Amino acid sequence: MPSNTRNYYVCQVGVRQSSLLKALLEEKGFQFREVPYAEWGAFTQDVHVVLYSKGKLVIQGKGTQDFVQFFLEPQILKEIKFGYEGELAMKEGVSHIGVDESGKGDFFGPLVIAAAYVKKEKIGKLIDEGVKDSKKLTSQAINRLSKLVRDLCPHALVVINPDRYNTLYEKIKNLNRLLAWGHARSIENLLSKVDCSHVILDQFGSEHLVLNALMEKGKKVSLKQMHHGEEDVAVAAASILARHEFLKRMEELGKKIGMELPRGAGFKVIEVATTLFQKEGLEGLSKIAKIHFKIVDKMNKN
Repeated sequence: MPSNTRNYYVCQVGVRQSSLLKALLEEKGFQFREVPYAEWGAFTQDVHVVLYSKGKLVIQGKGTQDFVQFFLEPQILKEIKFGYEGELAMKEGVSHIGVDESGKGDFFGPLVIAAAYVKKEKIGKLIDEGVKDSKKLTSQAINRLSKLVRDLCPHALVVINPDRYNTLYEKIKNLNRLLAWGHARSIENLLSKVDCSHVILDQFGSEHLVLNALMEKGKKVSLKQMHHGEEDVAVAAASILARHEFLKRMEELGKKIGMELPRGAGFKVIEVATTLFQKEGLEGLSKIAKIHFKIVDKMNKN
């Protein structure tokens, strides 16, 4: 069990659980009042409990830890997870920046890193509209939600096109360091637009890589790398922006060369890459693909 008291907790509840919770909170004397984009909010001096329409329960306040461990888990959730789920102490209820990338595992196309600033007043709206990890969304949903996120959240995008990516990778020789550089740039760019002290990003490597890559503004923030960081609403918003931009750039690249470019690094990708390699050579391929992938080594050997 972590020694630090946690003041934020988020979980999912079903209809029966939420009804029981509301009844028990009423018995306990919680004060109920309306919360924007929420089903209801229940409050005491030490604990704020808010239920959003998708069943997402957000608890905050200095009494969060006791509330979850001694009431919510034993009486409502019927399971013990609090304090044992790693670092997933999301900053729900606090204005913060989330950062995520798209294109890291795709042979074709750019690497896109997005940073999104979510004000605490907008958290409920984003949750209610279905903002979540872009990997769980269809392309249509990404298109719709990316517009919503752009409208509601100040943001910054760093797009590293394949030719630039290959040049940087040749210098850095390490994908995590390259990712750290991109994450740091997106954070710095967004901090030039907003004043924020909390940043969350999905874990991809050692935290010190990003910290070392940050400049003056970035070094003043509290930075948290988390496993499953994309479950945080700001990281999810950033993932949607990054994926939308990546898909758009992929479509543009495909039109430019007159061929639809497949995503990922599977068989179809190898097939298309081999055709392009035979036609354009490594120099031509480097303008549309990340040439440090093992796919290129195999083609060179053949």
